[in-house]
Amino acid sequence: MHDTHTTIRNARAALAALALASLVLSGAVRAAPTDASPPAAPAAAAPPAAAPGGAEYVIGPGDTIQVFVWRSPELSVTVPVRPDGKISTPLVEDVVAVGKTPSQLAREMEKVLSAYIRSPQVNIIVTNALSALSHITVIGQVAKPQTVAYKEGMTVMDVLLSVGGLTDFAAGNRAKLVRKDASGKEITIKLHLQDMLRKGRMQDNVAVRPGDVLVVPEALF
Repeated sequence: MHDTHTTIRNARAALAALALASLVLSGAVRAAPTDASPPAAPAAAAPPAAAPGGAEYVIGPGDTIQVFVWRSPELSVTVPVRPDGKISTPLVEDVVAVGKTPSQLAREMEKVLSAYIRSPQVNIIVTNALSALSHITVIGQVAKPQTVAYKEGMTVMDVLLSVGGLTDFAAGNRAKLVRKDASGKEITIKLHLQDMLRKGRMQDNVAVRPGDVLVVPEALF
């Protein structure tokens, strides 16, 4: 009899434990949606990083430029810059291109085209840079004095490597970079090229611009 009562009590305890476990499990299932964090919204696409800054190309005689007029393929052409420094395109005749950057020429052409089409948008691309304004000229005490084709982001160090570096007779710390600003005024930038090459004085590794002239004088003995 005692064994029977014990068996009954054990059975009742097991049933109670099973019921409790069922309640706990049911509560956890119901709570899951409440406690779960909502799915994270996709991160907004970051804007593209700005391209490193550099001097914009200056159009010169002999260059070939592509004129693209948005939504007007009949006005989009590729033309050479004539020796007189001008170009001619449909509806825009004899506009001066030499001495202007592509964006400056594009804005000027938009003003002319606005008399014919509504809100014109012009893009200018230099497809073949043959002008002297597309080069850096290196003269003086370097291994190979010459003109060097300009590339976006080019620095004085890049130019020096292109011409073989300084000679044994170079006064590198008296070198200078000569350029003209937008108004045609000549600007001189003094450079310490020997200190840059031998001591790592990188503040002299300045960015060059199309049309610059790098002058390296001879040392005085």
